[in-house]
Amino acid sequence: MGRVKFCMDAGAGTKTEIDPETTVRAMAYELHISPKHALEVCRAIKGKKVEEAETYLEAVLEKRVAIPFKRHKKKVAHRRGLKKWYSGRYPVKASAEILKLIRGAKGNAEYKGFDPDTMRIWHVATKKGRTIKGSMPRAFGRSTPKNTDTVTIEMILKEKGS
Repeated sequence: MGRVKFCMDAGAGTKTEIDPETTVRAMAYELHISPKHALEVCRAIKGKKVEEAETYLEAVLEKRVAIPFKRHKKKVAHRRGLKKWYSGRYPVKASAEILKLIRGAKGNAEYKGFDPDTMRIWHVATKKGRTIKGSMPRAFGRSTPKNTDTVTIEMILKEKGS
């Protein structure tokens, strides 16, 4: 596996500087989830407090709250309870993996000495991961490709005051 870097790094020439004294980073590599669902879940939780995002994703796992699908919305049904949007889904698998990532970032914040209750999700991004090749056997000795897409998700938490 090659080295995967953060989109926003603490380098001197970057557009937006990341202060290591006020931020915490976490990354999950090559998750077996849908890239489209991962993008929509990340968009829904960006800017929320850590506790709010955890309760929101737990509600999605119980199928009480829908994630608004804003980009990948073709042939997506209407869902009750969405504000300022009409189409949505309940991406359970992607929500569970992102919830694990949030809890990992929360643990990193506690390790660094921050109070996780004052942290916000400042940056969250999805990247295309490795494609795992596979095939499905068919009739007459043929096969059809059945590849598995993977997703890498990065998250940066920042203190509320900064």
